[in-house]
Amino acid sequence: RPVDKLSRYREAVRRLVEEYGGQKPSHGEIDSYPVIDPVRDHYLAVQAGWDRRRRVQGAFLHIDIIDGKVWVQFNGTDRRIADELVAAGVPKEDIVLGDKPPDVRQYTGYAVG
Repeated sequence: RPVDKLSRYREAVRRLVEEYGGQKPSHGEIDSYPVIDPVRDHYLAVQAGWDRRRRVQGAFLHIDIIDGKVWVQFNGTDRRIADELVAAGVPKEDIVLGDKPPDVRQYTGYAVG
């Protein structure tokens, strides 16, 4: 059922973003934390702080759920987030690599939109 699918996707995305948002960078005085909006289906892991004299602030992972599909809008990690979503039970045909140009998505092995 669609509602069950959406609930499973929300849970998988939430767990992933909380995992990444809970990690402390190896250097600097930087906090990482998840920002989760389950009503509008926006999920981000963000950082804020200082690395020496350089300000660090912003999302390093951004995932949305749009029309029943999981959109990886930005992946600033060194991990393959889409593969982690597949491992969590989200099928490739329901994952869109939103950070890739629309004309390239057909070659990614994931959904085009």
